[in-house]
Amino acid sequence: MSIGKRLYEARKNAGLSQEEVAEKLNVARQTISKWELDETIPDLKQGEALSKIYGKEISELINEDEYKEIKEVLKNTNEKNVDKINWTKVWSKKYPVLGTYQSVVDVDKYVKEISRLLTMLETEYNYNKLDAMLVLKDMLAHTWKDNK
Repeated sequence: MSIGKRLYEARKNAGLSQEEVAEKLNVARQTISKWELDETIPDLKQGEALSKIYGKEISELINEDEYKEIKEVLKNTNEKNVDKINWTKVWSKKYPVLGTYQSVVDVDKYVKEISRLLTMLETEYNYNKLDAMLVLKDMLAHTWKDNK
């Protein structure tokens, strides 16, 4: 059974609506819907919160092997090894699109545009590469949140 199906059944068995669960987690109702449709899965903290809300063990909601693997990678991450971790592989367990988009998206086109934006931030605001990336990432996150 998929994670989404388990989350749906747990929510229904708890007698809660998507809106009620979303409110308890401080997320949009659409987020709950995406989890239940297997479009995305909750992060570790959200998964733990859901297990409390639904009165279930997290392993009953989220595949225990995936949960353990992601948690172990995060636990063992430090500044020395962060560049050696294949984050796409790790996060594609939570967000399957990360493991498949390369075969359908014109990646080079977007990489060129992102590189152009990063260079603009570095040049116009005298940011180093890391700061430019963090600023661009933050702007992207705000844009996504505002357009949900």
